[in-house]
Amino acid sequence: MPQLVDTTIRLLGQEPLAGRIPTADQLRLVSILDRAGFAYLEISGGGCFDAAVRRGVESPWERIRALRARTRTPLGLALRGRFLVGSRPVDADFIRRFVASAAENGIDVFRLNDPLNDVSNLNEAADAIAAAGREFEGGLVYSPGPSAEPRALVEQARKLAELGATRVLLHDPTGSLQPHRAHDLIGRLAEASGLPVGIYCQGATGNALAAALEAARAGADLIACAIYPVALTLHRVSGEALADALAALGLDPQVDVATLWEASDLVDEHIGDEPVTPLAPRIAVRAAQHDIPAGLVAALETQLRANAAVDRIDEVIEELERIRTEVGSPPLAPPIGQVLASQALLHVLGAARYQAVVDELRALLQGEYGSPPGPIDPSVARAVALVADPDSAEQAAPPLAEVRAQAEGLAASEEELLLLGLFGDDAEPLLRAIRGRAQGETLEAGGVDQARAERIREIVRIVQETGVGEVTIEEDDLRVTVRRSDERVAEPLLPVAALAGEQRAEVPLTPPSNGLVRVESPMVGTFYRAPQPGAPPFVEEGDVVGVGQTLCILEAMKLMNEVKAEVEGRIRAIHVQNGEPVEFGQLLFEVEPLEGRPLDAL
Repeated sequence: MPQLVDTTIRLLGQEPLAGRIPTADQLRLVSILDRAGFAYLEISGGGCFDAAVRRGVESPWERIRALRARTRTPLGLALRGRFLVGSRPVDADFIRRFVASAAENGIDVFRLNDPLNDVSNLNEAADAIAAAGREFEGGLVYSPGPSAEPRALVEQARKLAELGATRVLLHDPTGSLQPHRAHDLIGRLAEASGLPVGIYCQGATGNALAAALEAARAGADLIACAIYPVALTLHRVSGEALADALAALGLDPQVDVATLWEASDLVDEHIGDEPVTPLAPRIAVRAAQHDIPAGLVAALETQLRANAAVDRIDEVIEELERIRTEVGSPPLAPPIGQVLASQALLHVLGAARYQAVVDELRALLQGEYGSPPGPIDPSVARAVALVADPDSAEQAAPPLAEVRAQAEGLAASEEELLLLGLFGDDAEPLLRAIRGRAQGETLEAGGVDQARAERIREIVRIVQETGVGEVTIEEDDLRVTVRRSDERVAEPLLPVAALAGEQRAEVPLTPPSNGLVRVESPMVGTFYRAPQPGAPPFVEEGDVVGVGQTLCILEAMKLMNEVKAEVEGRIRAIHVQNGEPVEFGQLLFEVEPLEGRPLDAL
């Protein structure tokens, strides 16, 4: 019987959903998913690290630790071969240290694929995963062209078995894998590799679900999915629908569908009322028509809109397809898809081909990233060589020792050094924000072991989310008391039986008599007005804010939680100073709702 792996947490940590659900609710969500019966939960990957670095709010490592502390189900991490979670290849020592750090933080399963489907690029990572005593699942990227030919995929599957993979995973980032092809490939890959085979697929109009079911019929032992609202938003396979369909086929994956609906309700509170713009129908249609990842089409449209050229999206897609053929038909998985898209934008907006070349494309043509599946056009290789820039930035990440020498005290741990090595200057704002928020020792650094630290976090959560006024734990030489400082008395809870016998009416919320909406703290924590020290505040008094706009950050137990506006209005008062501690229910902002918009804003 196939097992299911859930990717919801990873998808919520990367664009376009990053930041839409507060960390506290994501921790509640993973606790629900933990009891659903998944083979493992894939909680992070390159998109999550990239989003965390760019947003500059919370360390991706701390996020992994927090999720690990709340789960017993194995946790998974998706890696891009020698690129790991970044856009620059790294050396063997860097890979070994990154994998070791991920394993120490709680990762049990590594899904590892090379963006070029060049399995030889996975040697160092496979060795590092084996050394860490973790599971290595080898991915093969399905993308139309030479890399998707069954013969090519079968050959790479044999190599994965030789590297020590425990499973072959067929990954379809473009949504182009048809059900009949999925059925055929699963059987061929299993026969060639001698390994169990799983599938990660996506696509609109039900194609992904159909491909997943055909894969299960062919013997796939692992299928990736996401809970319904996330699957619907991002064109993934719904775990609820998949589990029900498999059970009806006699292939019950033993996943509790009722628990998945419970998780969906929690997510629906945050993304149920607004569309996710990057997957608008216009973008999804072009992605499906041209077999291009929808996120890549969305990024192209964003760049064209910034250049007042959004009407040229079809030209750029056509040029992207042409470039892909010229440079060896690599799969359009990250980061290669982004490299080719950047070059296509240069050609269309500059009205000239290969007169300017992005550094990463030059590195690809020079073989620094590995071997593409098809032949490289020799005329293109010569054209790129003629415009070589001797001062061009080095495309490989520097060795970790060099990063350490240049860190100048910015990084306080090897985890942070790894972020600097992978993301360079882009990681500095996040690390400076972490340094700026560091007040005293964390639980882990202060002599409290992990088990005790987790008990303390759980006590804080109980006090924050319930009406309990004070909780004390005492063990050996450790005594910790968490006390709520407000004097309000919680209303008595009615027994479940009483609730079942009553007809409860919805009571409309009434604004205060002065017409202002109060924004109160949902937890005990530290109030920050800006994403990092020295940055402009999220809002000032007098600013007009929209629904969902971030007003501040509340730090609780080193986790960063964004407080967002729930009404469209004008900030009339800010009642807390930056860096001050706040209590549960304390008044943070007062917002004057806007009754209507001026006509020129419609």
